Amino acid sequence: MPIADDLAKIAVQESELVFPSFDAERAWKLGSKLRQFATERNHKVAIDVRRFGQQLFFTALANTTPDNSEWVRRKSNVVARFLRSSYAVGLQLQQKNSDMMQKYGLPLSDYASHGGSFPLHVRGAGVIGAVTVSGLAQREDHGLVVEALCALLGRDHNEFRLPVE
Repeated sequence: MPIADDLAKIAVQESELVFPSFDAERAWKLGSKLRQFATERNHKVAIDVRRFGQQLFFTALANTTPDNSEWVRRKSNVVARFLRSSYAVGLQLQQKNSDMMQKYGLPLSDYASHGGSFPLHVRGAGVIGAVTVSGLAQREDHGLVVEALCALLGRDHNEFRLPVE
């Protein structure tokens, strides 16, 4: 799948998957929806929902490792820094044959531009946090997050999913 096509679709996801408001209850519902999808599909993932500076939901499913939690931290740092999905940032860097250190001087030990972290955008407030999944291939991590956001926001997932590779 051409990177430009994915980036165009991700831009639509980021602009349209917007919450009217976001609080701890909504974070719990989002995290729980992700956990439901993951357990139904036997995914071995860690799931994190946070406002910047405050973790609101976290779970690590069976057979995950502390490394999954570390990936969550690094991916969500990308969203906090760029207010874009970690997958979009990674694809843009891939287009330029670059990485976080080369392009921005950011240590790879703290920033992972791999799919799976998505901005929590609130209408009228902007990006206030991130929802992150780690444990699948990066495109699948991203897709799982988008699916859960669509479910919670009452949007048609088929309209927002990335094209099949």
